[in-house]
Formats: sequence, C-alpha cells, structure tokens
Amino acid sequence: MLSKNTASGIYRIIDANANRLKEGLRVCEEVARFILNDRVLSRQFKAVRHDVDAALAGLAGRRQCLDARDPAGDQGRTLHAAGELKRSGVTDVFSANIQRVKESIRVLEEFSKIVNKACALRFKDLRYRVYEIEKRAQRLIR
Repeated sequence: MLSKNTASGIYRIIDANANRLKEGLRVCEEVARFILNDRVLSRQFKAVRHDVDAALAGLAGRRQCLDARDPAGDQGRTLHAAGELKRSGVTDVFSANIQRVKESIRVLEEFSKIVNKACALRFKDLRYRVYEIEKRAQRLIR
C-alpha cells in the first residue's frame, strides 16, 4: 500500500508526463502534417496519441491526476535547459519533441509498473511504435 504522499507524487508524475507526451506527439504530428505533408506519418502520430489516451485511462483517473497537480509548487517550473529556447529549424523542433515523447513514455512505462502492470506493457508497446515512427520521420525531415 502506498502512502498518501507517495501516491500523490506518482499521480503528479503521471500527469506531467502524460501532458508532456501528448504535447510532444502533437508537435510531431503537426510537422508531419503541415511541413512534410505526409498523411501516413500524420495518421501514425495521431493513432499513438489516441492509444496513449486509452493506456492512460487504465492507469489513473483524470480526477486523481488533476487533484495531485501542483503547478505553483512544481520545483521544475523555473528550471531551464541551456538549449531550451534554441531551435535552428524544423528538424530541431521535431528532434526536441520526439525526444520529449520517448522520455515521457518511458517514465509512464516505469511508474505504471507500480499502479497497473498491464498499462506498463501498453506503454512499452507504444514506445517501440514511436521508435519506428521516428525512424521513418527522420528520413523524410532531412
């Protein structure tokens, strides 16, 4: 049994990474759709985004995540990476966001092992799908 503080922290992690994951997927989807004009790639990103929603539904209730959310108290809110505001073009935008997607999905995979092991397997599958989509997108974006 998890303590209330630990459970709240886990739901904060799930919430933050779910948001980060979906935001990153949306940026990649927009690059595929509007820059690459690639219907298949756009559809693949959209499908992953919807499959993430399905996996999240089994992992945590939206209410639990919202109740645990604490933007004002988030210690990472004011931290900035050196290259965070530096993008030299679409390739940099895509690369930063696909990396964000992969990192977030891995975090969700790891923490779902505590909350719902079946969801961990879903996130693992999604992570490998993202690897394949990234490979295809990187060939087109150069």
